[in-house]
Amino acid sequence: MCKDPAMRPHRVVVLGLAPVVGYDLTTPAQIFGSVRTADDRPAYEVTVAGLDGSSLSTTLGYDIVPHADATALAQADTVVVPGTRMPGPRFEGVLPDDLRDALATVPASARLVSICTGAFVLGAAGVLDGRRATTHWAMAEDFRALYPRVHLDENLLFVEDGGVFTSAGIGAGVDLSLHLVRLDHGTEVANAVARYNVVPPWREGGQAQFIDRTLPDAGTVSTAAVRSWALEHLAEPLNVAELADRASMSVRTFTRRFRAETGHSPGAWLVLQRVREAQRLLESTDLPVDVVARSAGLGTSASLRQHLRRTAGVSPSAYRSTFRGAG
Repeated sequence: MCKDPAMRPHRVVVLGLAPVVGYDLTTPAQIFGSVRTADDRPAYEVTVAGLDGSSLSTTLGYDIVPHADATALAQADTVVVPGTRMPGPRFEGVLPDDLRDALATVPASARLVSICTGAFVLGAAGVLDGRRATTHWAMAEDFRALYPRVHLDENLLFVEDGGVFTSAGIGAGVDLSLHLVRLDHGTEVANAVARYNVVPPWREGGQAQFIDRTLPDAGTVSTAAVRSWALEHLAEPLNVAELADRASMSVRTFTRRFRAETGHSPGAWLVLQRVREAQRLLESTDLPVDVVARSAGLGTSASLRQHLRRTAGVSPSAYRSTFRGAG
């Protein structure tokens, strides 16, 4: 490790609390461990820790042996608390004494991060009082009952509030980890990490698209066939009325069902798919930017620049340079 503090890797400590959600525990190590500096050094030093360093039971029938105990927290720049079913914070609203003592050693300057029900630990520690936060939508009511001083929004994939970051379940841990990489190293690096790990660099929408809900009884009627058709005709002018007509629904019913199935309005979904098509063309062809914009249904190069910068944080030329170069 470099002795110069300005040059050393950012220290991430993932604190596993049994029974821990194994996927949540390994996600930060995978994402942060994929980041390299310009001179090909690890940008992060990731340590998986337990309270006493012993084997951690998981929620799905296997154990994980961490490399460190809670003393690693004192040197952390970022502390990640994965999902857990630890009884105190998860069901009683309290922290065990050993966990409270361990969290007290975290430097005041460190970022605090939770994945899924790890938010219950931060809630029990009082860290989230008065802050906005999220957790897995299925545990939202339990969370509110235990931690009423937290401003919970279960419709979001992740929330940042004053250096404290919380995310929804399982896959949202990937989203939040990439967001932190984006904050630390910029969009291009985060996108390269996403590409390496074969995950989307940014997911639009929130947990609302995943929440279990009862749809109006309409047999097998769905917007899926219309969505498939639209993906083949992105370059054409498309509007909600035309899509609803193809689905044999009223505009109101189509819009409601579309949002229930995708988490997006039809208009927002079309823009997202057109941006993704433009990204594909930028990566895989040498077409001029204005041709890419027309082919993807975004009309003009100015429109493409606007939407791509909003989605990926970069211009079309920078996006093409990043991904064509990596290829």
